[in-house]
Amino acid sequence: MNAVTDPRAVVIRYVEAVRDGDADVVHDSFADDATWHYPGDLPISKVWRGRDAIVNDFLGGMGRILVPGTLQIELVSTIAEGEHVVAEWTSKATTVHDTVYDNRCIAVCTVHHGKITSVIEYTDTQHVAAALFPHHSTP
Repeated sequence: MNAVTDPRAVVIRYVEAVRDGDADVVHDSFADDATWHYPGDLPISKVWRGRDAIVNDFLGGMGRILVPGTLQIELVSTIAEGEHVVAEWTSKATTVHDTVYDNRCIAVCTVHHGKITSVIEYTDTQHVAAALFPHHSTP
């Protein structure tokens, strides 16, 4: 694989890999000990620790909720300063609950030596709950 080390380019490459369904690039984008903080009181809300947990359990777990072939990701913008990159994207899909997921997300990513080491995501968790987890009750 081509070594991409510029933090902004690393994050763009990752978002485009998710959009394109390129699992190898998605996996390669994260450091072994990366973390991903997902907000709220949802079944997916926590700090995901380690590349395998992020890629296989968190991101991969979404595949069980979304109808195959319906996910559309569009990178809206990025802002970078040093190792920190803010990425904004839209996610749209049909869910297995026969709902439409249509959300705008922002993440603050830290990139070190060409790998994403941390992500803190901000999103409309009420929409996530309604579209992806309609049977989940929040505490």
